Formats: sequence, structure tokens, C-alpha cells
Amino acid sequence: MTMDVSQPFTLAVCAEMVFLDLPVLERIKHIHQQGFQVEIWDWTRHDIPALAASGATFSSMTGYVTGTLADDEGATELLRTAAQSIPVAKELGIPRLNLHGTGLDNQGLPVKPCAQVTGAMWLKAADTLNRLADLGERHGVTFVLENLNTEVDHPGVPFAKGQEVLELVAGVNRPRVKMMLDLYHAQIGEGNLIELIRRSAPHIGEIQVADVPGRCEPGTGEINYPAIARALYEVGYRGNIGLEAFASGDSELALRRFREAFTLPAELLSR
Repeated sequence: MTMDVSQPFTLAVCAEMVFLDLPVLERIKHIHQQGFQVEIWDWTRHDIPALAASGATFSSMTGYVTGTLADDEGATELLRTAAQSIPVAKELGIPRLNLHGTGLDNQGLPVKPCAQVTGAMWLKAADTLNRLADLGERHGVTFVLENLNTEVDHPGVPFAKGQEVLELVAGVNRPRVKMMLDLYHAQIGEGNLIELIRRSAPHIGEIQVADVPGRCEPGTGEINYPAIARALYEVGYRGNIGLEAFASGDSELALRRFREAFTLPAELLSR
């Protein structure tokens, strides 16, 4: 599919959240046929050879199975299962492996809830990210740390806010550790999205989007995604934007709305 000249970003769609009446492999084929890359979550739940044979281009996946970022035992487990995830990423051609402040259960809740992040946890998290950066450098993959929200979806997750993720990633300052800046979560937890984009720009590895409230496609809530698209373009971002959202109704329509939200006027691109 030829990219429209007014589409400066690479768009991906999370196969875990759209076309939910279809098996995952059929969802992936639908997403691919419409010209999008594909994101998945926990790779252990998928038939990896079948996904690899689908012809789709995969953007990112969850880059660990179990473990946490900021305690000794959990970090050892996180690094162990991150290493297990890399051959799967290689088989699917996935360049980015997604991380969270702690392991999440199948409802998105933290395996180890955290009421308060201590200074020792900050230091341990930075050490773990440095070790992940070493792993990424050896294998040619990038680990991306995602901000979440604790108010609606993920109560008790440490390092949830975009600003906290930014401080960790910027402090480590390694090319194989970046931010997965999720604007849905950031809107709930912080707001002021365009300023957050400007501060985060040098450290963004990928953007994820959904609207608020409801976690559906752009245009169904309060976030001005055309303005977000312009802001991303103006700070020089040209990378992947992933739709990690449920369809408010028809999944085909949700994908069209997503593409429209991130298609910029040709005159802006010619400046």
C-alpha cells in the first residue's frame, strides 16, 4: 500500500482490541489488509509460527512474561523473561518490546501493587533499565517503557505517570530504552498532552492512542487528536503510532477514524 503524502507517521493497530468477534489471526489479516502494522500483547498466548506466516508487519509486543522493574527478585525475573521474549520478537520481526512498572495480571492489575515509590525503587528501576539496554544492544531490539493510569485501569502500578517514565528513560539515556508514550493513559493521569509530547520528544520510541473516556478510537471523546498529530509532527516525530483502543462500534470505522486523525494537511508537510 502506498503511503499518502499527508501521512507522515507509521500507523499500527492492536489486534487484542478490535474485530473481537474474529480469531486473532483473522484480526491480524484484516488489520494488515488495510495497510496498518500490528501490535500484540502477551506473546505466550499466540501461535507464533502462524502469526509469522500471516504476512503482517508487527510493530510491538509485550517484552516480558513475568517480573517487576524495581525490586531485586522481580528484576531478575523481568530480565529472564525479557531474554525469552527476544527470539519471539525476532521471529515476528518486532523491533520494540513493551514494559511496565510491574507485571500485570490478565485484568491489567499489578501483580505487586505499590502504594508509594521509594528512592530505592527509583535506583533499582534505573539499574534494571540499564541492564535491559545492554540486552537490547546485544540483540538489536528496543525496550519501551509505557506509562499507565492508576485512576481507571491500573491502580497500584508504580512509575505510572508519563513524567515518571520520562524521568527514568531520560536518566538512563540509552538508545535501546525509550518511552512508549500512551496518550490515553496520560490524559487520565496528567493531561497537558502537547506539553508532555514536547518534553518527551527526544525519548519517544512509540506513541499509543485511545480517546477519553471509554478507551475507544480517536474522535469518540475529549482528546483533540488532530492537534496531537500536528504537535507530534512539529517536534519532529515520524515514528509509529499505535491504536490501542476498543472500537466504539464497527471496527472498520474505528480504523478509518484513526487514520483520519493522524493524516495531516499537505500544506503543513510542505513547510
